Amino acid sequence: MLEFKALSALLSYPTAELREALPEIAAVIATSPLIAPPERNELSALIDEIGEKDLLAAEESYVDLFDRGRALSLHLFEHLHGDGRERGEAMVELKQLYAAAGFVLAARELPDYLPVVLEYLSHRNIAEARDMLTDCAHILTAIGRSLVARRSRYAAVIQALLVMAGEQPIDSAKIPPVHERPEALDHDWAEQPAFSDAAPRQAG
Repeated sequence: MLEFKALSALLSYPTAELREALPEIAAVIATSPLIAPPERNELSALIDEIGEKDLLAAEESYVDLFDRGRALSLHLFEHLHGDGRERGEAMVELKQLYAAAGFVLAARELPDYLPVVLEYLSHRNIAEARDMLTDCAHILTAIGRSLVARRSRYAAVIQALLVMAGEQPIDSAKIPPVHERPEALDHDWAEQPAFSDAAPRQAG
């Protein structure tokens, strides 16, 4: 399912290669029957923002948003377990799930990184994808609320995932804006391909 691969790309670090792929990503989003019009419009605005912003500025904005506080971390198990032993055990189980499906995780990636999870789901069927998204919907909601509070267009990706999982999207009107750096949000809201080229692929 190309939708999940497109959403994975949009949540990834904004490299020059990603910007070159934006027209293709936009086409997938525009024609997807799984993405409702409100989320499609917001995703289109995010794509425009990534493409129009100076590359260095886009990179700095991404790091400032996702890499400076737990509330906006894209590592899902960090929201559940922090840096405790339970997180390591959960990641081993997730990595085993990938391996059982025939996927080999690239050494540089952690299995609970959301773009990695979405790339995996892009090769599974919609029922399995929805089950997995439903299981982590509370984490997605926590991340989404933090993004909405920052008035970040990246919230569109989380909103689309929630709707695809059959969940209600976040009501942004009920989330007051917050302008602090992401680490300040931890108190308020705390709750490149991932797989090697040699891995066998399965159609979704």
